[in-house]
Amino acid sequence: MRREGAKEILIYGGRPSAPAPIGNCVAGNKLARSVVLLSDLGESETMNDQPDRREALQCMAWAGTGALWALSGGVASSTIIDRAAAAPGAASPFTFLQVSDSHIGFDKAANPDTRVTLRQALAKVKALPVAPTFIIHTGDVTQVSRDNEFDDADQILKETGVQTFFVPGEHDMVDEGGGKTFLARFGKGSLGSGWFSFDHQGAHFVGLVNVADLKPGGMGNLGATQLAWLKRDLAMQSSSTPIVVFAHIPLWTVYAPWGWGTSDAALALTMLRRFGSVTILNGHIHQIAQKVEGRMTFHTARSTAFPQPAPGTAPSPGPQIVPPGALRSLLGITDVSVKIGEHAIALVDSTLA
Repeated sequence: MRREGAKEILIYGGRPSAPAPIGNCVAGNKLARSVVLLSDLGESETMNDQPDRREALQCMAWAGTGALWALSGGVASSTIIDRAAAAPGAASPFTFLQVSDSHIGFDKAANPDTRVTLRQALAKVKALPVAPTFIIHTGDVTQVSRDNEFDDADQILKETGVQTFFVPGEHDMVDEGGGKTFLARFGKGSLGSGWFSFDHQGAHFVGLVNVADLKPGGMGNLGATQLAWLKRDLAMQSSSTPIVVFAHIPLWTVYAPWGWGTSDAALALTMLRRFGSVTILNGHIHQIAQKVEGRMTFHTARSTAFPQPAPGTAPSPGPQIVPPGALRSLLGITDVSVKIGEHAIALVDSTLA
């Protein structure tokens, strides 16, 4: 974790190991002060005043699957799931599930049948202690926007019996109509290329689209029309309303050379800074990364299809072939718990393994 005035940043990913308090995390007698990007394969990209790679991994690697993440007043805290379950209950939250990057129709070596792994991921819905109120899919539902791919994804998601809200990824907009197939299937009632908002139990949810007219390797873009709509939408909310924003490409720059960011995200983030609790959920990069800045937390989810390499560790992003038996441990879902009145949102990532 690195503290800069009111700003704290934490980016994490990896396998769980012995827990330690994040705020006091020490690796090799040096406090881990770097911004660290970690994949589940243990690669890293670090910036400024950092411990070495091994020390960073020792300090951060436990904070992946099995850790409960809570945002309170803009500061991320964590505990092991078993401890959280045993802790005295606070205000009863509602939960929803984030699913991302299903890529139904992909059938290459990295995952010969993405329908199977999506079903395995959604099977975890039935195993959750509390059934989620709804599911949010943060894009790339399909591989190449074919009708049969949308059909398969729709049927698999309906097997949960839980309502799903969608925003498109770039793979959902490659049909001849530039996303019309996605909109006809999942975008009813949305505006423009698929943006919308809704309210649930005191929280305001905003689905944004940053993949329209996306160039290969280019950054995501929201555009002036959508930003104007967002300004009007947020103006109707009080600053005490918890805000959850979801879009496909991260609304912060994870790695610009691979287009892992949104070029005009700063304009949207400026509108969000007046709120006491803002959670931003994304996909696209197929690995867990989290950043906390002031009262905003940013979280990217694993894919249910295949992993991608950590930023800068390969010539380009793309499906990553992993050793036999390892795939399920690198795919997963995110369970989100919202506690109205406490400005707290907890994130629990789980793998298919």
